[in-house]
Amino acid sequence: MYVGELVGNFDVATLVTAIFFVSFFLGLIVYLRMEDRREGYPLEDDLSGKLEAMGPHAMSPPKTFHLLHGGANSVPNDARDTRVIKAKPTARWAGSPLEPTGDPMVDAVGPAAFAERAATPDLTLEGNLRIVPLAKNSDFWLSSCDPDPRGMQVIAADDVVVGSVADVWVDKSECLVRYYEVALTSGKRVLVPFTRGQIVASTRTIYVAAADSAHFTSAPTIAKSDQITLREEDRVMGYFAGGLMYTKKAW
Repeated sequence: MYVGELVGNFDVATLVTAIFFVSFFLGLIVYLRMEDRREGYPLEDDLSGKLEAMGPHAMSPPKTFHLLHGGANSVPNDARDTRVIKAKPTARWAGSPLEPTGDPMVDAVGPAAFAERAATPDLTLEGNLRIVPLAKNSDFWLSSCDPDPRGMQVIAADDVVVGSVADVWVDKSECLVRYYEVALTSGKRVLVPFTRGQIVASTRTIYVAAADSAHFTSAPTIAKSDQITLREEDRVMGYFAGGLMYTKKAW
């Protein structure tokens, strides 16, 4: 037996290496599981709404994240989503599907659901508004090689002309169009995600399969005419994403 050998070919170096790898990977797993519980935890019971017990070492201690353009966010915290879910379980067991009790697109149920992000606009690295209407930003323009959607009629999924495109909103960081600003025949203005509209250049129309004419009437609006907040973005995106399921002709 040579110096450092414990049993057979198993020596101190092998033991230390084994201890390191076992402790490192176990510690890594525990660390990652604690870190991924900074948001969305502790879990709530589907039926009673009560918080589930997590144990003393299941949650990470609060960590403060300093945001790029000022402010801070500490997680985990005691904040809970207090919005009323306008849907009922189809069975009395946890995880059962939810059935909408009203208009699922307006009530943000299922694919129309959205997260309550910050009620502040997204910003560029320089601290300027990131998503802006083209009419108020002369630094950006549409390529002459592409059809200009402004002035095109917007046709809903039920083949009704609901209005026309008054403007387009561009992403200054990604240099692409994010939304159509649609002026409805009723006078209301709504934003439609660019990916939800299909341009037909030959007829100068835009077909939106994710909403019928009634859905356009109840579509969400934004508080200010020249900016959109992160929360409003999620609301608009969720609304028209839900239309892909709840609008009959969308599928």
